[in-house]
Amino acid sequence: MASTYLKRGAISTPTNNTKGTFSCWFKRGNFTNQTLFCGGTDVGVQSNTKDMRIYIASSGTTLNFYQDDYNVTGNNTWNFPALIRDTAAWYHLVVAIDTTQSANADKVKFYLNGNLLTASSISATESFTNLFFNTSGLYQIIGVYNYGTSNYFDGCMSHIHFTDGYVYDASAFGSTDATTGEWKINTSPNVTYGNNGFFILKDSNSVTDQSPNTNNFTVSGGTLTSTV
Repeated sequence: MASTYLKRGAISTPTNNTKGTFSCWFKRGNFTNQTLFCGGTDVGVQSNTKDMRIYIASSGTTLNFYQDDYNVTGNNTWNFPALIRDTAAWYHLVVAIDTTQSANADKVKFYLNGNLLTASSISATESFTNLFFNTSGLYQIIGVYNYGTSNYFDGCMSHIHFTDGYVYDASAFGSTDATTGEWKINTSPNVTYGNNGFFILKDSNSVTDQSPNTNNFTVSGGTLTSTV
């Protein structure tokens, strides 16, 4: 995607913005810091910025969740060890978020290729209640970090889901092949999307929502190329 990103917003009233699930398949093209999913203020708007993102560290050794309301002191981070260094390989990531959980370790869960990861570090110094992925008036952004337009995703992405108000683990989106042991895609998961949920890049480079909603994205900053 290089300097290309996808955007939807300002989004409408959510079903429940304390809970949500993000799922996607991706293949890296290089080893810069790369944003998969971001929610908050519109791209490039740096005043009153709200920022929530899921990203890959440049080293390919951690997957990360970050949340910050720049009008409030502090921020929240979850870091998960994960080796993502093969640019020829597809990876499947599921991020399940439930801010109503009492323990920080239970609020944000990452699954890579079906495996639940354990956070290596958690720092929560800011109130964490609402998901900026899913707050009325904010934006859903794929492939770039909204605050300052940096950390573009460079590679391939496919079968991107977001569920508004519903928390799922990896088994909703994939399963292990009984013969090969390979983690394989579920192309038509049985999930509930809620008001702001979506399913895009299902079979090609279409940003038309394939969920029961019509939460379509627009292509910004470049060209989205089909590599099917």
